[in-house]
Amino acid sequence: MKLKIVDYIRNKSLRWRIMACIGIAILILAASLFTTMRLSYYSMQNLGDSYKSNSELTYFSQAVTTTEKAMENYVSYRSFESIDAYYNSRTKVEVYYESLQDFPSKNEVAHKEYIVHQLTEAFLYYSNLAISARRANNEAEIQLNYNYAMDSYNYLTSQILELNNLRLQQNAQRYDQNQSRILISNTISVIFFLVFTLMIFIVLYLTITSIMEPLADISEVAHKVARRNFDVPLFNRTSNDEIGTICTAFDRMIISIREYIDTIWEKARTEAELKEKEIEMQALYTDAQLRALQNQVNPHFLFNTLNTGAQLAMMENADKTCYFIEQVADFFRYNIQQQERLVSIDEELGLIDNFVYIMKVRFGNRLEFTKEIPEGSFPQHIPSMTLQPLVENCIKHGLKNTKGKVTLRVEIEEKFIVISVSDNGDGMPEKTREAVFKAVASENTRLPAEALDDNSTHNGTGLISVFLRLQLQFHRYDLFDIQSGDNGQGTKFIIRIPNHV
Repeated sequence: MKLKIVDYIRNKSLRWRIMACIGIAILILAASLFTTMRLSYYSMQNLGDSYKSNSELTYFSQAVTTTEKAMENYVSYRSFESIDAYYNSRTKVEVYYESLQDFPSKNEVAHKEYIVHQLTEAFLYYSNLAISARRANNEAEIQLNYNYAMDSYNYLTSQILELNNLRLQQNAQRYDQNQSRILISNTISVIFFLVFTLMIFIVLYLTITSIMEPLADISEVAHKVARRNFDVPLFNRTSNDEIGTICTAFDRMIISIREYIDTIWEKARTEAELKEKEIEMQALYTDAQLRALQNQVNPHFLFNTLNTGAQLAMMENADKTCYFIEQVADFFRYNIQQQERLVSIDEELGLIDNFVYIMKVRFGNRLEFTKEIPEGSFPQHIPSMTLQPLVENCIKHGLKNTKGKVTLRVEIEEKFIVISVSDNGDGMPEKTREAVFKAVASENTRLPAEALDDNSTHNGTGLISVFLRLQLQFHRYDLFDIQSGDNGQGTKFIIRIPNHV
């Protein structure tokens, strides 16, 4: 049981343990203060009780005197105020004298109380007869009972005085006894205070020791680590308090440092191998540069060949052929020169006009292309070759019907330029649509084989590439969508270009 309590305390946070220590100290102080106050209260109560009886006897004597004066006034003047005062004071006398000794006793003070009790009854009896005789105007009875009442009163006051003196003597003896009790009470209070102070010191010492011992161990290990001595034992502390967290972090740090040193040695061993391969890599780099220069020559050869063909067509007065070849040359030049840079939407729309012209020459009346573009310019920048793959995809699917219809629409919204390209084909299957978005999310440029139609001639690379480049350029994932075409026919590709770019 004791071990469970110790483990429970150790698993608590330092703040909890410190607050618990303070709370225990406060409780101990409160207990000490309460004990001291109770002892002092008990001593003062005994001291006060010593003279309480004299005070009560004085009050009783005053009530008896008041009763006598009221009786005398009523007998002499028969006024309402005097009879009212008589009964009020008589009630007070009756309340007190009933608490006095009502039978003889060998104790002097108790026997004196018995005498006072009997004289009080006689006084009240004869005073009441005098009051009744005065009401009846019986002069003989008035004087007789009045005299008896006065004799009883005079004797009663002398006995009250003697009783008061006896109580004073008795209370003086009690006072001496109470003085001794107060001295003992003060001594006990000092002892309690010292005991409680020692208990508080022990609680604080144990709490501070339980906190400081692991901190001293951590400090020693930290000094060793600062001197680059990583061969230190791990703490392996299992407590859940702040000290346990620090020890766990220290253990992880030491393990990480050791692993890092091992990694450095491993890198040092592999560095020599890397240097040996450096010469070979340099040779491969030189060869790659030569190949890059060769690849730069090939597009220029293509442009020069197309321009030569255009000049021959012009010389033969084949204007349509010349214009067609020039459009093809411009298309390839834009495709290669703008591949690695941003272009405006206007430039992309111009490329679409170029590409659609080439497609119309190829397919003739089978292709119907419609543009719905509001007036004005669109200088917003997008990755090059963003719209052309979408238009090409729609043309391929639209031409599966007797006549392919492709619509390019540009709409201006509050925060976006919305560009949509739709066709009148059979529409994109839902599994293919989901596969496209999954491929974009996983940054995979090809669709899986199970997501393609049996008659499909492409793997979705161009479409996925468009979406990926938009995502990388604008760092957003809500800029593209694939929906059903107008009237539920075909496929519509939608891209949203932020209006502020």
